[in-house]
Amino acid sequence: MSNLFVVAYNDLATANQVRERLLQMSKEHLVELEDIVVVERRESDGKIKLHQAVNHTAMGATGGALWGTVIGMLFLVPFLGAAVGAASGAAGGAVTDTGINDNFMKELSQNLRPGAAALFVLVKQAARDKVVPEIATYGGQLVQTSLSGDDEEALREMLQEGQAKAQAASA
Repeated sequence: MSNLFVVAYNDLATANQVRERLLQMSKEHLVELEDIVVVERRESDGKIKLHQAVNHTAMGATGGALWGTVIGMLFLVPFLGAAVGAASGAAGGAVTDTGINDNFMKELSQNLRPGAAALFVLVKQAARDKVVPEIATYGGQLVQTSLSGDDEEALREMLQEGQAKAQAASA
C-alpha cells in the first residue's frame, strides 16, 4: 500500500529542492516513488500550476510515433504512420492521469498563499530512518498524509524540528 504525503513550503525553490533530493534518494533505492508533483500557487495571478515529474503527452507522442512507424512500414507509408501515431499518442497521453489525482492536488492547493508551493509525494516504500530526517532538514508544513494518527504526529514533529534547525542555521 502506498502512502500520500503533502508538505507545504514557503516557496517553489524549496519544494523543487526537496523533489530533486527525493528523486536522488529513489536512485539510491532509499525510497520507491509512485508519483511526485510540485504544485505552485503563482504569486502574480494566484493560479495553481502543477509541475509533474512525468509528461504523459510527450511520452504518448513518442510511443505513438514509434508504433505508427512500425505499422506504416507494413503498409509502405512509414512517415504517414509516424505522424498519425504521434498525434494519436499525444492525444491519448494528454488525457491520461496516473498517480495522484490532478483535481485533488488543485483543490488542496487552493489553501496555499500566493507564492507558496506544496510537494505531493506518493510513496510505495521507504527507508524511513534515512529518508525522513533528510527531508526534515528542509522544513515545511505537513498538510495531509495517509498515515496513522501517531505516525503523522511523529512526522509533523520531525518537520518542525528540521524547520527550527534550518532557521537557527540561517540566523
